[in-house]
Amino acid sequence: MSGQRKAAWLIGVLAVLWAIGRAASGPDPAATDRPAPRAESSPTGATATPSPGVPSTPPAVATARPSTGRAARGTALAALDDLRVRGRAAMTGYTREEFGQAWLDADRNGCDTRNDVLRRDVASPVIDARTHGCVVLSGVLHDPYLGADVPFARGPGDEVDIDHVVSLGNAWATGAARFGIRTRAALANDPLDLLAVDAHANRSKGDGDAATWLPSYRPFRCAYVARQVAVKRKYGLWVTPPERAAITRVLDACPGQRLPADPTHAPTTVDQNITDPAAASQPRGLVAGVPVYANCDAVRAAGAAPIHVGEPGYSRKLDRDGDGVGCE
Repeated sequence: MSGQRKAAWLIGVLAVLWAIGRAASGPDPAATDRPAPRAESSPTGATATPSPGVPSTPPAVATARPSTGRAARGTALAALDDLRVRGRAAMTGYTREEFGQAWLDADRNGCDTRNDVLRRDVASPVIDARTHGCVVLSGVLHDPYLGADVPFARGPGDEVDIDHVVSLGNAWATGAARFGIRTRAALANDPLDLLAVDAHANRSKGDGDAATWLPSYRPFRCAYVARQVAVKRKYGLWVTPPERAAITRVLDACPGQRLPADPTHAPTTVDQNITDPAAASQPRGLVAGVPVYANCDAVRAAGAAPIHVGEPGYSRKLDRDGDGVGCE
Protein backbone atom coordinates (compact mmCIF):
# COMPACT_ATOMS: atom_id res chain seq x y z
CA MET A 1 0.00 0.00 0.00
CA SER A 2 1.40 3.40 -1.00
CA GLY A 3 1.80 6.07 1.58
CA GLN A 4 -0.98 8.15 0.00
CA ARG A 5 -3.51 5.30 0.07
CA LYS A 6 -2.50 4.38 3.63
CA ALA A 7 -3.18 7.96 4.81
CA ALA A 8 -6.63 7.95 3.21
CA TRP A 9 -7.44 4.63 4.84
CA LEU A 10 -6.43 5.92 8.29
CA ILE A 11 -8.58 9.06 7.85
CA GLY A 12 -11.61 6.89 6.98
CA VAL A 13 -11.06 4.65 10.02
CA LEU A 14 -10.78 7.68 12.32
CA ALA A 15 -14.02 9.17 10.92
CA VAL A 16 -15.94 5.95 11.61
CA LEU A 17 -14.58 5.74 15.16
CA TRP A 18 -15.52 9.39 15.82
CA ALA A 19 -19.11 8.86 14.65
CA ILE A 20 -19.49 5.76 16.88
CA GLY A 21 -18.18 7.63 19.90
CA ARG A 22 -20.53 10.60 19.35
CA ALA A 23 -23.60 8.35 19.18
CA ALA A 24 -22.66 6.63 22.44
CA SER A 25 -22.20 9.92 24.31
CA GLY A 26 -25.96 10.99 24.05
CA PRO A 27 -27.86 13.80 22.28
CA ASP A 28 -26.26 16.93 21.04
CA PRO A 29 -25.94 19.29 24.03
CA ALA A 30 -27.07 22.14 21.79
CA ALA A 31 -30.37 20.38 21.23
CA THR A 32 -31.23 20.54 24.95
CA ASP A 33 -30.95 24.33 24.87
CA ARG A 34 -33.76 24.68 22.34
CA PRO A 35 -36.98 26.20 23.81
CA ALA A 36 -39.84 23.82 24.67
CA PRO A 37 -42.87 23.89 22.39
CA ARG A 38 -45.20 26.80 23.21
CA ALA A 39 -48.18 25.74 25.35
CA GLU A 40 -51.59 26.45 23.85
CA SER A 41 -53.67 29.11 25.55
CA SER A 42 -56.85 28.05 27.30
CA PRO A 43 -60.12 29.89 26.58
CA THR A 44 -59.58 31.92 29.76
CA GLY A 45 -56.17 33.12 28.65
CA ALA A 46 -54.20 30.90 31.07
CA THR A 47 -51.55 28.58 29.69
CA ALA A 48 -51.15 24.93 30.45
CA THR A 49 -48.16 22.69 29.81
CA PRO A 50 -49.18 19.06 29.38
CA SER A 51 -47.46 16.62 31.70
CA PRO A 52 -45.75 13.59 30.15
CA GLY A 53 -47.97 10.54 30.17
CA VAL A 54 -51.07 12.44 31.44
CA PRO A 55 -53.89 12.99 28.93
CA SER A 56 -55.07 16.58 28.63
CA THR A 57 -58.28 17.37 30.53
CA PRO A 58 -61.16 18.73 28.44
CA PRO A 59 -62.66 22.07 29.48
CA ALA A 60 -65.25 21.80 32.27
CA VAL A 61 -68.83 21.90 31.06
CA ALA A 62 -70.88 24.77 32.54
CA THR A 63 -73.42 23.53 35.06
CA ALA A 64 -76.87 24.93 35.76
CA ARG A 65 -76.12 25.43 39.46
CA PRO A 66 -72.91 26.64 41.13
CA SER A 67 -70.56 23.84 42.13
CA THR A 68 -71.14 24.72 45.78
CA GLY A 69 -74.82 23.82 45.39
CA ARG A 70 -75.87 27.29 46.61
CA ALA A 71 -78.05 29.45 44.38
CA ALA A 72 -76.77 32.81 43.21
CA ARG A 73 -77.83 35.75 45.35
CA GLY A 74 -80.87 37.63 44.12
CA THR A 75 -82.35 34.72 42.18
CA ALA A 76 -85.66 32.97 42.76
CA LEU A 77 -83.70 29.84 43.72
CA ALA A 78 -81.93 31.75 46.48
CA ALA A 79 -85.24 33.14 47.74
CA LEU A 80 -86.72 29.64 47.67
CA ASP A 81 -83.95 28.52 50.01
CA ASP A 82 -85.21 31.10 52.52
CA LEU A 83 -88.75 29.70 52.68
CA ARG A 84 -89.75 27.29 55.43
CA VAL A 85 -90.68 23.78 54.37
CA ARG A 86 -93.60 22.23 56.21
CA GLY A 87 -96.50 19.94 55.58
CA ARG A 88 -99.80 21.21 54.26
CA ALA A 89 -102.16 22.38 57.02
CA ALA A 90 -105.82 21.41 57.10
CA MET A 91 -108.29 23.37 55.00
CA THR A 92 -110.67 23.54 57.95
CA GLY A 93 -112.52 26.84 57.97
CA TYR A 94 -111.40 27.95 54.49
CA THR A 95 -113.77 30.03 52.42
CA ARG A 96 -113.17 32.80 49.91
CA GLU A 97 -114.77 35.22 52.37
CA GLU A 98 -111.88 34.60 54.78
CA PHE A 99 -109.82 36.81 52.42
CA GLY A 100 -112.32 39.66 52.38
CA GLN A 101 -114.69 40.69 49.65
CA ALA A 102 -113.80 40.26 46.00
CA TRP A 103 -112.59 42.83 45.07
CA LEU A 104 -111.53 45.60 47.43
CA ASP A 105 -110.28 49.04 46.55
CA ALA A 106 -107.27 48.09 48.65
CA ASP A 107 -105.10 51.03 47.59
CA ARG A 108 -107.99 53.54 47.79
CA ASN A 109 -107.44 54.83 44.26
CA GLY A 110 -111.19 54.81 43.56
CA CYS A 111 -111.12 51.57 41.58
CA ASP A 112 -111.42 47.92 42.61
CA THR A 113 -108.45 45.57 42.33
CA ARG A 114 -109.87 43.57 39.41
CA ASN A 115 -110.01 46.62 37.16
CA ASP A 116 -106.61 47.78 38.38
CA VAL A 117 -105.14 44.49 37.13
CA LEU A 118 -107.08 44.58 33.86
CA ARG A 119 -105.76 48.07 33.11
CA ARG A 120 -102.25 46.81 33.82
CA ASP A 121 -102.40 43.56 31.84
CA VAL A 122 -104.83 44.10 28.94
CA ALA A 123 -103.39 45.63 25.78
CA SER A 124 -105.16 48.62 24.18
CA PRO A 125 -107.84 48.76 26.88
CA VAL A 126 -111.05 50.64 26.20
CA ILE A 127 -112.04 52.44 29.39
CA ASP A 128 -115.58 53.38 30.37
CA ALA A 129 -115.46 57.18 30.40
CA ARG A 130 -118.18 57.30 33.05
CA THR A 131 -115.96 55.57 35.62
CA HIS A 132 -113.17 58.14 35.95
CA GLY A 133 -110.66 55.95 34.14
CA CYS A 134 -111.44 52.83 36.17
CA VAL A 135 -113.54 50.17 34.41
CA VAL A 136 -112.07 48.32 31.42
CA LEU A 137 -114.66 47.53 28.75
CA SER A 138 -112.56 45.62 26.23
CA GLY A 139 -109.07 44.88 24.95
CA VAL A 140 -106.74 42.00 24.14
CA LEU A 141 -104.92 39.97 26.75
CA HIS A 142 -101.52 38.52 25.85
CA ASP A 143 -102.18 35.51 28.04
CA PRO A 144 -99.04 34.23 29.84
CA TYR A 145 -100.52 30.82 30.68
CA LEU A 146 -101.36 29.92 27.07
CA GLY A 147 -98.81 32.02 25.20
CA ALA A 148 -101.66 33.28 23.03
CA ASP A 149 -103.96 36.29 22.70
CA VAL A 150 -107.34 36.17 24.42
CA PRO A 151 -110.01 38.78 23.60
CA PHE A 152 -111.52 40.57 26.55
CA ALA A 153 -115.02 42.06 26.60
CA ARG A 154 -116.71 43.01 29.85
CA GLY A 155 -119.98 41.23 30.53
CA PRO A 156 -121.48 37.75 30.09
CA GLY A 157 -119.07 35.35 28.42
CA ASP A 158 -116.00 37.21 29.69
CA GLU A 159 -112.99 35.01 28.87
CA VAL A 160 -110.56 36.64 31.32
CA ASP A 161 -110.08 35.89 35.01
CA ILE A 162 -107.79 37.47 37.58
CA ASP A 163 -105.69 34.62 38.96
CA HIS A 164 -104.10 34.48 42.38
CA VAL A 165 -100.70 33.08 41.41
CA VAL A 166 -100.41 31.69 44.93
CA SER A 167 -103.96 30.44 45.13
CA LEU A 168 -105.92 31.48 48.20
CA GLY A 169 -106.49 27.83 49.12
CA ASN A 170 -102.78 27.14 48.96
CA ALA A 171 -102.08 30.28 50.98
CA TRP A 172 -104.59 29.18 53.63
CA ALA A 173 -102.92 25.77 53.95
CA THR A 174 -99.40 27.20 54.14
CA GLY A 175 -99.80 29.84 56.82
CA ALA A 176 -102.55 32.31 55.93
CA ALA A 177 -105.10 30.55 58.15
CA ARG A 178 -103.25 32.14 61.08
CA PHE A 179 -103.32 35.65 59.62
CA GLY A 180 -105.75 38.32 60.64
CA ILE A 181 -108.46 39.14 58.13
CA ARG A 182 -106.72 42.39 57.11
CA THR A 183 -103.53 40.57 56.16
CA ARG A 184 -105.47 37.94 54.23
CA ALA A 185 -107.33 40.71 52.40
CA ALA A 186 -104.04 42.39 51.55
CA LEU A 187 -102.74 39.13 50.07
CA ALA A 188 -105.92 38.61 48.04
CA ASN A 189 -105.61 42.11 46.55
CA ASP A 190 -101.83 42.38 46.17
CA PRO A 191 -100.88 43.06 42.50
CA LEU A 192 -97.76 40.95 43.07
CA ASP A 193 -100.01 37.87 43.42
CA LEU A 194 -102.39 38.74 40.59
CA LEU A 195 -102.34 38.15 36.82
CA ALA A 196 -105.06 38.53 34.21
CA VAL A 197 -105.26 35.15 32.45
CA ASP A 198 -107.48 32.94 30.33
CA ALA A 199 -110.51 31.94 32.39
CA HIS A 200 -110.39 28.26 31.42
CA ALA A 201 -106.71 27.94 32.37
CA ASN A 202 -107.36 29.62 35.70
CA ARG A 203 -110.28 27.36 36.54
CA SER A 204 -108.30 24.24 35.64
CA LYS A 205 -105.73 25.34 38.21
CA GLY A 206 -108.19 25.75 41.07
CA ASP A 207 -106.30 25.89 44.36
CA GLY A 208 -103.36 23.92 42.96
CA ASP A 209 -99.74 24.63 43.81
CA ALA A 210 -96.67 24.10 41.61
CA ALA A 211 -96.69 20.37 42.40
CA THR A 212 -100.15 19.92 40.88
CA TRP A 213 -100.45 22.64 38.23
CA LEU A 214 -98.18 24.64 35.94
CA PRO A 215 -99.02 26.84 32.92
CA SER A 216 -99.26 24.91 29.66
CA TYR A 217 -97.02 27.52 28.02
CA ARG A 218 -93.64 26.23 29.13
CA PRO A 219 -91.58 29.40 28.49
CA PHE A 220 -93.59 31.16 31.21
CA ARG A 221 -93.09 28.52 33.91
CA CYS A 222 -89.88 30.01 35.31
CA ALA A 223 -91.49 33.43 35.76
CA TYR A 224 -94.64 31.80 37.16
CA VAL A 225 -92.94 29.88 39.98
CA ALA A 226 -90.61 32.82 40.66
CA ARG A 227 -93.71 34.93 41.34
CA GLN A 228 -95.02 32.28 43.71
CA VAL A 229 -91.74 32.38 45.61
CA ALA A 230 -91.88 36.18 45.77
CA VAL A 231 -95.41 36.18 47.19
CA LYS A 232 -94.64 33.49 49.74
CA ARG A 233 -91.54 35.32 50.88
CA LYS A 234 -93.39 38.63 51.21
CA TYR A 235 -96.16 37.13 53.36
CA GLY A 236 -94.11 34.58 55.27
CA LEU A 237 -95.93 31.56 53.81
CA TRP A 238 -94.22 28.21 53.72
CA VAL A 239 -93.88 25.60 50.95
CA THR A 240 -94.70 21.92 51.23
CA PRO A 241 -91.99 19.38 50.33
CA PRO A 242 -93.68 18.42 47.00
CA GLU A 243 -94.24 22.09 46.19
CA ARG A 244 -90.62 22.97 46.87
CA ALA A 245 -89.41 20.04 44.76
CA ALA A 246 -91.63 21.11 41.84
CA ILE A 247 -90.46 24.74 42.00
CA THR A 248 -86.84 23.60 42.17
CA ARG A 249 -87.26 21.40 39.08
CA VAL A 250 -88.59 24.36 37.12
CA LEU A 251 -85.94 26.80 38.31
CA ASP A 252 -83.09 24.35 37.72
CA ALA A 253 -83.70 24.98 34.02
CA CYS A 254 -83.37 28.76 34.53
CA PRO A 255 -81.10 29.23 37.56
CA GLY A 256 -80.64 32.93 36.84
CA GLN A 257 -84.39 33.66 37.04
CA ARG A 258 -84.92 36.76 39.18
CA LEU A 259 -87.89 37.50 41.40
CA PRO A 260 -90.52 39.73 39.78
CA ALA A 261 -90.52 43.40 40.63
CA ASP A 262 -93.04 44.61 43.22
CA PRO A 263 -93.60 48.12 41.83
CA THR A 264 -96.62 49.00 43.99
CA HIS A 265 -95.05 47.72 47.22
CA ALA A 266 -98.55 47.03 48.50
CA PRO A 267 -98.62 46.78 52.31
CA THR A 268 -99.26 43.39 53.89
CA THR A 269 -102.34 44.67 55.73
CA VAL A 270 -105.24 46.76 54.45
CA ASP A 271 -106.66 49.64 56.45
CA GLN A 272 -110.30 48.91 55.60
CA ASN A 273 -112.54 47.92 58.49
CA ILE A 274 -113.18 44.25 57.66
CA THR A 275 -114.84 41.74 59.94
CA ASP A 276 -113.54 38.20 60.03
CA PRO A 277 -116.49 35.94 59.11
CA ALA A 278 -115.02 33.14 61.22
CA ALA A 279 -114.59 35.29 64.33
CA ALA A 280 -117.53 33.58 66.02
CA SER A 281 -115.87 30.18 65.62
CA GLN A 282 -112.64 31.26 67.27
CA PRO A 283 -111.96 29.98 70.79
CA ARG A 284 -113.59 32.18 73.42
CA GLY A 285 -110.98 31.76 76.11
CA LEU A 286 -108.25 34.38 75.93
CA VAL A 287 -105.43 35.09 78.32
CA ALA A 288 -103.73 38.43 77.64
CA GLY A 289 -105.09 38.29 74.10
CA VAL A 290 -103.66 34.80 73.40
CA PRO A 291 -106.11 31.99 72.47
CA VAL A 292 -106.45 29.07 74.85
CA TYR A 293 -107.40 25.83 73.09
CA ALA A 294 -109.21 23.17 75.08
CA ASN A 295 -108.03 20.39 72.78
CA CYS A 296 -106.78 19.64 69.29
CA ASP A 297 -110.30 19.73 67.86
CA ALA A 298 -110.45 23.40 68.84
CA VAL A 299 -107.01 23.98 67.28
CA ARG A 300 -108.11 22.38 64.02
CA ALA A 301 -111.41 24.26 63.99
CA ALA A 302 -109.42 27.49 64.25
CA GLY A 303 -107.20 26.44 61.34
CA ALA A 304 -104.11 26.51 63.57
CA ALA A 305 -103.04 22.86 63.34
CA PRO A 306 -100.34 21.78 63.55
CA ILE A 307 -99.37 24.22 66.27
CA HIS A 308 -95.72 24.77 67.16
CA VAL A 309 -94.01 25.75 70.36
CA GLY A 310 -93.80 29.53 70.53
CA GLU A 311 -96.95 30.07 68.48
CA PRO A 312 -100.05 31.66 70.08
CA GLY A 313 -102.15 29.01 71.82
CA TYR A 314 -99.48 26.30 72.01
CA SER A 315 -99.46 24.32 75.24
CA ARG A 316 -97.78 21.12 76.38
CA LYS A 317 -101.13 19.32 76.67
CA LEU A 318 -101.56 19.66 72.90
CA ASP A 319 -98.13 18.11 72.26
CA ARG A 320 -98.31 14.57 73.62
CA ASP A 321 -94.95 13.39 72.32
CA GLY A 322 -93.19 16.58 73.41
CA ASP A 323 -91.51 17.25 70.05
CA GLY A 324 -92.60 20.88 69.93
CA VAL A 325 -95.39 20.27 67.44
CA GLY A 326 -98.94 19.84 68.72
CA CYS A 327 -102.04 18.48 67.03
CA GLU A 328 -100.10 16.88 64.17
